[in-house]
Amino acid sequence: MAKDRESNRFSARVGRYARVGTGVGGLAAKVAGARLFGMELDNEKNAAELAAALGGLKGPLMKVAQLLSTIPDALPPEYTTQLAQLQANAPPMGWAFVKRRMRAELGADWQSEFGSFEKEPAAAASLGQVHRAVAKDGRVLACKLQYPDMASAVEADLRQLQVLFSVHRRMQPAIDTREIAKEISARVREELDYVREAAQMSIYRTILEPDHRIRVPDVIESLSTQRLLTMGWLEGRPMLDYKEHSQEERNFLARTMFHAWWHPFSHFGLIHGDPHLGNYTVFGDGDDPHGINLLDYGCIRIFPAGFVKGVVDLYMGLLEDDDERIVSAYERWGFRNLKREVIDVLNIWARFIYGPLLTDRTRAIAEGISPAEYGRGEAFKVHKALKELGPVTVPQEFVFMDRAAIGLGGVFLHLRAELNFFQLFNEQIDQFDPEIVGQRQQDALQAAGLQVMHSAA
Repeated sequence: MAKDRESNRFSARVGRYARVGTGVGGLAAKVAGARLFGMELDNEKNAAELAAALGGLKGPLMKVAQLLSTIPDALPPEYTTQLAQLQANAPPMGWAFVKRRMRAELGADWQSEFGSFEKEPAAAASLGQVHRAVAKDGRVLACKLQYPDMASAVEADLRQLQVLFSVHRRMQPAIDTREIAKEISARVREELDYVREAAQMSIYRTILEPDHRIRVPDVIESLSTQRLLTMGWLEGRPMLDYKEHSQEERNFLARTMFHAWWHPFSHFGLIHGDPHLGNYTVFGDGDDPHGINLLDYGCIRIFPAGFVKGVVDLYMGLLEDDDERIVSAYERWGFRNLKREVIDVLNIWARFIYGPLLTDRTRAIAEGISPAEYGRGEAFKVHKALKELGPVTVPQEFVFMDRAAIGLGGVFLHLRAELNFFQLFNEQIDQFDPEIVGQRQQDALQAAGLQVMHSAA
């Protein structure tokens, strides 16, 4: 096997530390000094300074910022707001870079593999960018190409993430962020592996293929590598183009989204862990929506069947006011040494997340809340209450479940959907059996060539 020139290289990490470490380290020193002298910290000012220091950087720190901005209480809101803005500022790779990258992945004669290949990217993201191309048989393709030296950048940036989290633990010790950091680190490392993403895409195609409302790209394996993922291009329009369409059409899109997210989870223990609007487009006939294209499979979270059972048990516990079942669900998720007061605080959050699923009626996901603010008020209440009770460790596997549920709710708010969420959810968990879910998952992963080691749950 040829030597991997872009594995986690020490020299590339050193360069990254020099660019990232100054801003993060300066913030850490400021927080330590403020604590020593009992001074109040200006979060907004510090966050702006940190964002300015990191502003020219591509890569994982932006992906981390994107993830953090949707995990309530991972960092103070002033930081997540500033860091999330970095995502939009990343300039794409120029054509000279792209040619070099493509040559490294497919060889010197790479252009002969395509009928055409557009020089300008169709989309640029944190870890890579997408170019539109045409296959020799005329088929339109999407080529997702990773930026150079991302493996090294990921390791350097994740070290800085640990610093940011340790700063937060000093400022706001209500939530112990160590498991959150561990989970984000694992998911970001997985996103570097396009072979894995291709396998995850294949699993989702198999799961969702029977539903004509949902399209998943297919992978062109002969033109894909660990850092280049070539897929069929799915034509579609942004979800927000449909914000002013009829209630019926907006409800149709929201119902489709609900199925695309909850069906893989309730039947296979998988979630699409990055549910923001850029990962969906709408296909249809002219102005009429026929369904959604589900894009980007780098952030797929695979849960043990026991975790899925915890989600169902907590729902049933809340529905039937069964306290024993509620506590059992929290413990199944990995919360430990739960005091009565902590359980009551966790229930505030649980009743918010499950609220729309608990009443058998047509309703909005939330009333009078903007998509950006969805979940923030409840997070503040929970944070305030936990502050008085001592630090609570959020289990690693809970992080993306929580984040994805908030992201999905935000999409429903954008669409101003009005649905019977109770009926939709109960259809998904009808005849739920964790053993069957576990077997389905194992078969699907095996067919795609993936192996996952689960913690006990």
